[in-house]
Amino acid sequence: MNSQMVISFAKEGIYTVLMVSGPLLILALAVGLLVSIFQATTQIQEQTLAFIPKIVAVMIGMVFFGPWMLTSMVEFAANVFNNLNVLVG
Repeated sequence: MNSQMVISFAKEGIYTVLMVSGPLLILALAVGLLVSIFQATTQIQEQTLAFIPKIVAVMIGMVFFGPWMLTSMVEFAANVFNNLNVLVG
């Protein structure tokens, strides 16, 4: 095992984390922005108003993106376990 292989696995792990968490984070960001614009235009200054729509949007996103997220995480884990003998040496 060389350092290039370790860097490759680390790069693949970071890429997988970003790809799995990215859609939900973007969804929460968009809903938060819309709620903030709504609060600014209606002058409602309730701090807890932004949490419920974000939670609902992320839950709906988990329903839609969940199977894809699970598949990509399982593929990464399978790749790590298949190459475990190379990593351990």
